Amino acid sequence: MGVRNTRGYTFIELLIVVTILIILASAVLPLAQVTSQRQREAELRRNLREVRTAIDKFKDAVDTGQIPTTELKPDNQGYPPDLETLVEGVTRANDASGTKLKYLRRIPIDPMTNGTEWGLRSYQDKPDSTSWGGQNVFDVYTKSGGTGLDGTKYRDW
Repeated sequence: MGVRNTRGYTFIELLIVVTILIILASAVLPLAQVTSQRQREAELRRNLREVRTAIDKFKDAVDTGQIPTTELKPDNQGYPPDLETLVEGVTRANDASGTKLKYLRRIPIDPMTNGTEWGLRSYQDKPDSTSWGGQNVFDVYTKSGGTGLDGTKYRDW
């Protein structure tokens, strides 16, 4: 009987270790996907809040007379004509220096579509409308057709 060399691992031991690692990796992957989706959803909520707050501030400025209604489209109820107006700004009423009121630094990126193309609703549109009437921007939504972790469609947020 010879002495057996006990150095190293046998093929069976390596196979067992690799199998355990594959099982652990397959358990971690879904968690990483859910975490990634949760982060994108949080960013979507932040960006929607940012744009909606800017729209509300624009409306408040029109209502208080800071923005002249002559710069707006007729029958727009005091809402901005488009999102670019919130970035470019509007000349303040009775301001000879030409100071502009700006409400956004840039149009935020929609994390679900990875673009700055948002769905728009005007004050005159029906609440369930999927096309923008073009009169003004009363609200924004994502154009993503996906569903959130809570089961609601992203476009309904």
